[in-house]
Amino acid sequence: MSTSKTCNSKEDLLSAFIKENKKDGIRVFVAGGSRGGHNPLYVREAYTLGKKIVEMGFKLDFGLSNSGIMGAVARGVIDAWHEKQHCSIPDYLIQGITTEEYFKLYDSEDNMLKHINVIFAKTLEERKKRLLDADFVVFAPGGVGTLDELAYDCVAMQDGLLQKKPFILYNIGGFFHHLLEFLKSISNKGFSDPVPFIVVDNDFELEVAFNLLKSRYGKCTDTSKVYDNARELVYELPYFIKRRQDSNLEIVDIIREVCGVKAFGSAEEKAALDNDIETAYLEKEIERMYDRLAKTGRDTSVVSYKLSRLKRRKRRL
Repeated sequence: MSTSKTCNSKEDLLSAFIKENKKDGIRVFVAGGSRGGHNPLYVREAYTLGKKIVEMGFKLDFGLSNSGIMGAVARGVIDAWHEKQHCSIPDYLIQGITTEEYFKLYDSEDNMLKHINVIFAKTLEERKKRLLDADFVVFAPGGVGTLDELAYDCVAMQDGLLQKKPFILYNIGGFFHHLLEFLKSISNKGFSDPVPFIVVDNDFELEVAFNLLKSRYGKCTDTSKVYDNARELVYELPYFIKRRQDSNLEIVDIIREVCGVKAFGSAEEKAALDNDIETAYLEKEIERMYDRLAKTGRDTSVVSYKLSRLKRRKRRL
């Protein structure tokens, strides 16, 4: 953001933020839980997600909450803005869309709410539609409300009621493992169209995905092109992650390198690039399969334990 590092007053900074927020830019809708979960990793990564949104120059839209995962994301945005601007935080840093009924559930004394532009929707249906005006969506860990949001968005896109846009699943600690398996299953059985979720497992991969979305894809109104771009990003993301890890190159430099080979490279160079991309994709899929296999083993152990308990209860009858 282009706000001056020196702010003469709170009003100056607020005015600068509002002016910046009106500029054409990438808006990110983050959906996640109003609870933080039992594992502190979820809240830590959600806070990092908020900071990365500001670092990328994105703008945050969310369903408004000052607690749990969503509260952590918002606080990450506010803290990152503060660090970046070196001056007081503006009053309307984040756009939170909610209903009056839900707003009454929040602690009105929470200072964080003073930095959010609260927009009231008349119904939850309207709230969902207004949130999906964002350019892409990030799903973080959450409960049934988050699942409801994800299902609504998938159905709306599938039925043509919503413009297709990139969906990122922030798979912290393998949180979305079972959901991904289920979504693949119903698609394979012919009950839904496949959704090209961009799955990231940690904040490093999230940053790479953000950079690719910002530098390579940007805004797009052609729904078929958005779908194709998302599928391409899913396939090529592991390559960019690997190249970023193995070199000091920034994502924009790697993009320039890849585009150069695709446009002007020799047949051998193009074949080598295709092989590297395919290898990185397969390595990431194999890594995820091993992780899923381990989780399946733990699930089997839990089911076996529950089965043993049920049998013991039956014998006592």
